[in-house]
Amino acid sequence: MNDFTVVIPAKNEAVTIGHMVSGILRLFPDAEVIVVNDGSIDGTGEIAEQAGAQVLSQPYGKGNGAAIKAGLQAANNDFVVCMDADGQHRPDDIAALIKKLNDGYDMVVGARDHEGQAGLHRSLANGFYNRFASWMVGHKVADLTSGFRAMRRSKFLEFISLLPNKFSYPTTITMSFFRAGYSVAYVPITVLQRAADSKSHINLWKDGLRFLLIIFKIGTLFSPLKLFFPISLVLGGGGVAYYAYTYMTDGRFTNMGALLFTTAILVFLMGLISEQITALIYKEKN
Repeated sequence: MNDFTVVIPAKNEAVTIGHMVSGILRLFPDAEVIVVNDGSIDGTGEIAEQAGAQVLSQPYGKGNGAAIKAGLQAANNDFVVCMDADGQHRPDDIAALIKKLNDGYDMVVGARDHEGQAGLHRSLANGFYNRFASWMVGHKVADLTSGFRAMRRSKFLEFISLLPNKFSYPTTITMSFFRAGYSVAYVPITVLQRAADSKSHINLWKDGLRFLLIIFKIGTLFSPLKLFFPISLVLGGGGVAYYAYTYMTDGRFTNMGALLFTTAILVFLMGLISEQITALIYKEKN
């Protein structure tokens, strides 16, 4: 097994962080474990350090994504595993992710089943995100928001400027890898019950809306025509329907019909131009 680094973003996870770090080092004594203490006030950093982790402390809470970026920049190995600090991810599953990376993949995501989702509402929301993202990137996305993943650090750093500082970093990095043509695989994982004293830092409505906006943002950045073309089609179809209605009722072509047709054409051309710009950007990167 290759040398690898485990990055764990942690904010006020004193209850679980010690067990997480010791569990990882017990199974993988040669692994580099980096805990990014994201402005905790409960001794998370000290406990992680006592358990054997290298601790990077943020002066204040910057967000899960910012912690991940700091950990990836500090890692000394190209294979990096990201895990949550709340005790839901099992260290035992790391081996399966690393094995898949060794098979030639650039990112391997630990995919949760329905039982691993935190409640019915979040399971339904994640199901919608997965289907929408799959359509956007043209590949099956089994778990868009999973925080348990292994990746090649060199590939991750290519997109670091695009990654948000909050909880939607998995969404952005997954879609970025797909659009860049990198290989992404999914491995089923077992998600444990969150510790009783460990609370989720995700707000369903606020962060759910942020996830959706991130998907649209990445979609327009990486596959703009997939967003612009359906909008153009709806506007054009509306123009045809409105023209048919006014022709049958008044025998004329109205300004509203002309506006719908014109807008449909402009939206399509915007999408086409955006698609060409995106292709040129990636051609320069490659």
